[in-house]
Amino acid sequence: MTLAPAIPGPDGPVGGWQARAVKRRPTLSLNEWAVLGLLAERPRHGYDIAAELQPDAELGQVWRLDRPLVYRAVERLVALGLAEAQGTEPGAGGPPRTVHAATDEGRERLDGWLREPVEHVRDMRSGFLLKLVVARRLGVDAGPLVRAQRERLDAQLSALGAPPPPDHVVALWRHHAARAAREFLEAVEAG
Repeated sequence: MTLAPAIPGPDGPVGGWQARAVKRRPTLSLNEWAVLGLLAERPRHGYDIAAELQPDAELGQVWRLDRPLVYRAVERLVALGLAEAQGTEPGAGGPPRTVHAATDEGRERLDGWLREPVEHVRDMRSGFLLKLVVARRLGVDAGPLVRAQRERLDAQLSALGAPPPPDHVVALWRHHAARAAREFLEAVEAG
């Protein structure tokens, strides 16, 4: 941590040593990444985005969002400069719908996210699978992501030995989940 000296005051330093603020890029939730991926595919209004994130849609089979959460994600992406309004379309029997698209910065952030492997085996079902589907829809080669994911999980996956005893259910779950993740990555790489 970088420390900044106190501000001089009339009676001596004010505030003592304080941590200097670190400028960090805002972290996006999987909700926001899913919405950004759809906006990078083509400009859309919230109702259209919500339809793509329902259980019967391809992306919705991986990550589901109801309309209120879609609109919240769009608002945050706009506030961060990752998406922008592009105009309106007539609503079907309702008010006009605002159409949004990913900005250049939004596309850049999305490209980086699609190259970054997930941290843990437990994130394979959600974050990693979402990345694979978004990458495929955008025509992005997922090979580098899959290779990076195998490298990231290599230590965990290579440490697999014999399954733990059945009464150690958490360890048993982790063992089988890691083994399944390894097999999944091998199948995706081969395919």
